[in-house]
Amino acid sequence: MRIRIIDAFADRPFVGNPAAVCLLDTDSWPDQCWMQQVAAEMNLAETAFAHPLPESADAHWALRWFTPAVEVDLCGHATLATAHALHSDRKAPNTVRFSSRSGILIAHTHPDSTITLDFPAAPVTEILTPGGLPEALSAKPDAVYGTGALGDLLAVFADETGVRTLAPDFTTLAQLARRVGIRGVIATAPASDSTSGYDFVSRFFAPAVGIPEDPVTGSAHTALGPYWSGRLGRDNLTGLQASARTGLVHTTVRGDRVDLTGHAITVVDGTLHHIV
Repeated sequence: MRIRIIDAFADRPFVGNPAAVCLLDTDSWPDQCWMQQVAAEMNLAETAFAHPLPESADAHWALRWFTPAVEVDLCGHATLATAHALHSDRKAPNTVRFSSRSGILIAHTHPDSTITLDFPAAPVTEILTPGGLPEALSAKPDAVYGTGALGDLLAVFADETGVRTLAPDFTTLAQLARRVGIRGVIATAPASDSTSGYDFVSRFFAPAVGIPEDPVTGSAHTALGPYWSGRLGRDNLTGLQASARTGLVHTTVRGDRVDLTGHAITVVDGTLHHIV
């Protein structure tokens, strides 16, 4: 079985967020335990599995995502990577509809090779700072927001340096995430320089699901886009995820939907020999 590693939200190799992608030829899912084992073997933030759907379905492909530890409900960068694989290798149409645990997700591939994901927006609501969060992050955020069905906390800081210099205690953060029932914590702040080419920065920590720090998190931008558009008064923004690899995500808020746009590039194309 063919398996690829694709750098998503990246315009060159070895930046952005790598995802493994398996495009299945069957019309049903293989054993879930096997998919989880493949994801653990790849040891990337997410491994995506997709299989084709019949023409009568309301989507073209079914799509699932696994971290090395668990299956997740939504993943932006692995969806972008899957769309890239389909367009590059299967000559899929420019618009592909995916059926997922988060409903129908749509990916549009443009002539310049950028891909736009049409995802549900995650509206944010300010909440009291959970006990232990400042200690887990080793810094106190100015405000904390819930993200509804996305299942993350959005921790807002005053300046970009505050986000870039965060040094979380991942053991404590994982314990907090399990205690309050969240996937992870999105840390964010406005860009410090208006000429930098981006409007806000973020980092994403999810040690409870096996991802201490995610390089570039598309799903987090379904909350970041609406939050920063509300603060900055513009629907079209660019976010820089300030991980070691870095990556840019262009966001466009359209009511209860968010467009996430970026590039992808295949860096590994190989064969998975042990198949269920």
